[in-house]
Amino acid sequence: MLIRRLTDAVFPRRCPICDRPMEPGWMLCQECAVGIRPIEKDTCRKCGKVLSDTDRLYCYDCSRKIHYYERGFAVFEYSDIKASLYRFKYSGRAEYARFYAFAADRYIGNELRKLGLDAIIPIPIHRRRYAKRGYNQAYELAGMLSQRIGVPVNDRIVRRCRNTVPLKRLSEEERKNNLKNAFIIASNDVKLKKILLVDDIYTTGATIDAVSLLLKNAGVQEIYFLTVAIGAGL
Repeated sequence: MLIRRLTDAVFPRRCPICDRPMEPGWMLCQECAVGIRPIEKDTCRKCGKVLSDTDRLYCYDCSRKIHYYERGFAVFEYSDIKASLYRFKYSGRAEYARFYAFAADRYIGNELRKLGLDAIIPIPIHRRRYAKRGYNQAYELAGMLSQRIGVPVNDRIVRRCRNTVPLKRLSEEERKNNLKNAFIIASNDVKLKKILLVDDIYTTGATIDAVSLLLKNAGVQEIYFLTVAIGAGL
């Protein structure tokens, strides 16, 4: 604890929302602690997107197509935390995972514990992207979340074997085609029954579905996912 305080004094932590230096021991700067809010609106019973029509149980996307997971959870709306996630993913701010896991535990932790999960599986990135970035943001988040909810991380079962084009540039159909054969099961004997996939953001669900289908075919019975943020639903 003393070492952490001394380190914070010499190298002040930065707020994971605005990236400004903040007081030692704080999760957020005082301004962002007041301003940032988790999702508190009606959400899709399947993917967790915020519903614009509160009379519906599912968003438009989930009402018209099959997903291979049981249910998804997200902490924030993407529009509220977009800049923070960009720095987390592309600007070396792996330490943001500490706050994201704290927020996930605070607002969704009880629901996650009730699931009886066997493992947390971070969505893998390709080795070339890892070499360029220096870390996998999903793994960083999974590790911090594991410490909070007491579920082990397993990053050895699923491997990314194709360095796909960034999905933000593609349409929904292009995303599906881009992810074909992008992942493989790296273990011959998958004994897990209930798992939680972890990633930074959920938009169309193409990545989560691709990995979920792979794991279902390998024998996993129930698959859930958690992301820091999620896009808007209809």
